[in-house]
Amino acid sequence: MERLGLMFLSTLVLVLFHVLVDAGHNKKTYIIHMDKSNMPADFDDHTQWYDSSLKLVSESANVLYTYNTVIHGYSTQLTADEAKSLEQQPGILSVHEEVRYELHTTRSPTFLGLEGRESRSFFLQTEARSEVIIGVLDTGVWPESKSFDGTGLGPVPASWKGECQTGKTFDASSCNRKLIGARFFSKGYEAAFGAIDETAESKSPRDDDGHGTHTATTAAGTVVTGASLFGYAAGTAHGMASHARVAAYKVCWAGGCFSSDILAGMDQAVIDGVNVLSLSLGGTISDYYRDIVAIGAFSAASQGIFVSCSAGNGGPSAGTLSNVAPWITTVGAGTMDREFPAYISIGNGKKLKGVSLYCGKALPSSLMPLVYAGNASQASNGNLCTSGSLIPEKVAGKIVVCERGMNARAQKGLVVKDAGGIGMILANTDTYGDELVADAHLIPTAAVGQTDGDLIKQYIASNSNPTATIAFGGTKLGVQPSPVVAAFSSRGPNPITPDILKPDLIAPGVNILAGWTGKVGPTGLQEDTRNVGFNIISGTSMSCPHVSGLAALLKAAHPEWSPAAIRSALMTTSYSTYKNGKTIEDVATGMPSTPFDYGAGHVNPTAAVNPGLVYDLTVDDYINLLCALDYSPSMIKVIAKRDISCDKNKEYRVADLNYPSFAIPLETAWGEHADSSAPTVTRYTRTLTNVGNPATYKALVSSETREVKILVEPQTLTFSRKNEKKTYTVTFTASSKPSGTTSFARLEWSDGQHIVASPIAFSWT
Repeated sequence: MERLGLMFLSTLVLVLFHVLVDAGHNKKTYIIHMDKSNMPADFDDHTQWYDSSLKLVSESANVLYTYNTVIHGYSTQLTADEAKSLEQQPGILSVHEEVRYELHTTRSPTFLGLEGRESRSFFLQTEARSEVIIGVLDTGVWPESKSFDGTGLGPVPASWKGECQTGKTFDASSCNRKLIGARFFSKGYEAAFGAIDETAESKSPRDDDGHGTHTATTAAGTVVTGASLFGYAAGTAHGMASHARVAAYKVCWAGGCFSSDILAGMDQAVIDGVNVLSLSLGGTISDYYRDIVAIGAFSAASQGIFVSCSAGNGGPSAGTLSNVAPWITTVGAGTMDREFPAYISIGNGKKLKGVSLYCGKALPSSLMPLVYAGNASQASNGNLCTSGSLIPEKVAGKIVVCERGMNARAQKGLVVKDAGGIGMILANTDTYGDELVADAHLIPTAAVGQTDGDLIKQYIASNSNPTATIAFGGTKLGVQPSPVVAAFSSRGPNPITPDILKPDLIAPGVNILAGWTGKVGPTGLQEDTRNVGFNIISGTSMSCPHVSGLAALLKAAHPEWSPAAIRSALMTTSYSTYKNGKTIEDVATGMPSTPFDYGAGHVNPTAAVNPGLVYDLTVDDYINLLCALDYSPSMIKVIAKRDISCDKNKEYRVADLNYPSFAIPLETAWGEHADSSAPTVTRYTRTLTNVGNPATYKALVSSETREVKILVEPQTLTFSRKNEKKTYTVTFTASSKPSGTTSFARLEWSDGQHIVASPIAFSWT
């Protein structure tokens, strides 16, 4: 997906950003991890030690942030030589250069089964729902949004320790019983770009972008009747956990989201007392001990906080995931059963369907002249309708066919308008396939998939006087098949730990209606002066807060559940097939999707509240995983903040992590025996915890591969009491090398009432 102008709704895989050079000083921001337990005795306070260690390498350097919870350490600006010198000092665990992250950017409650009497019977209608606090790290909030109305909510939870941080555009009265806290973190951003220009950006928790308001209200927005965007998606809007409280942490700015600011936001959120952390952002994939979000999330999870992150918008390419640490719930995106059709009639009599959120003066119903942008430009990339690329004499009074890519989708329409065009057909290329994403265009526009786009371009090429017109169809419900996996949703295999399947699951992330900022219009373009209370946008940024809100519902229903238990409930009750038994489709290919696309499946919250069994995990389980990954004691200490010595006499295996899914990289499992006639055997062990009534569960395996035999032992598990644990083993026996690069299976435990399902993914490269 293209970046939407000045907004952060980036759907690109996020890249490592080396912070801008501070003119004349050649300094960059670094995050310093300190071994707090080894502070020298001659210091009374760890902050004194931090400052002393810094002054040894740079008299002029100042501490930007001190981190006390998710890590022990601080951030500062140093030259590369100073950073190397600091890293050699005793008590320094690691020195990491700043990384820039970007954002991965109504009907969904109904689509997820959260409306009506039936859903109310699943989720307790008690005050516990309003005791859960969701911390959202994003671009801030627009407190005037109706979705933050706190009317009817009780007092702020006694566990809350946060505050409403003020600024020129944000005062203490901006918070209420719904939006109970708001803070901003800009020191890393300002260290890179200089002081914030407060005429252009709000140096406060206020959201100038819209993304943060959208994600926060998706997770926990209050009920708002009559919500819509220009009449599209009209109805009652509310977040997944409409009674939960929201705490906003603004860590993203016009120039991006900087790791020192993100870490400070996570650190403060844990101190403030949030129960759920929602981060719709990501950066370059890296090992867990070098990944700031993974490090912060480990500390949060160890304190009982559920952490949900977007999977990224790098799809449909394989291995494009972000946020893959196993203590993070990684969320991909799917569609809903709602669309916003636009109908295109072309001069040869063909009628095609696209999508649009255009609201304005309609085109004439009669056919109008049609031109392909590539034929109306002297620029090499004129087909993309970039700024100034179109020749007015060839465009004036015509509908222009532009192709997706390079610049923002809605911006292409302004390029057409500036050249005298009257409308636009936005055609996908093979990069985007037939995925359709609707936008609130500023001129009459219909977006079409690659197939229909090619048909239109072929028609233009074969006709000396091509014509077309566009009509708009409003909102259509009941679209099938749904859901389908969004083409932009990042895919597995897991690039860091192939033995752990990611993403974990998918949730609605396409054309999502939620609250919006009053600072910019729905396209985010400077030229868009329209003011809206709600907006419709897409991305794994939108699917992530769906799961964050659902986790809050489960936390309210089961306050004793760990973050791992909540994730397990969401994963094992997800579905991967439609009611007719066919596998969820991948819109990028039109073919059945796989667990590398959807993980365990599409979230099903009414089943998740009563999963029967869960796969639970403790901090020690994650530490055993780090030992299995051959992490050194210093690497583990960066993550766990305590001394860990892996037992040299113990065999640590990634395969034994009690995860709700299975990933078997065959190149590892078969190794040097890949061409041998002898079968290769590998075993995975799992433990299930009963969270329901006494019952006997039976195992059922369905598999599409003949080359790998799957044996579950024992075949039945009998639970006589709640919280009882039972262990089983899955043995995978490979008799020959698989014919393809991947294959899949599914393991289900069922007592006749519950189905506890786990996907199994084999990969061979």
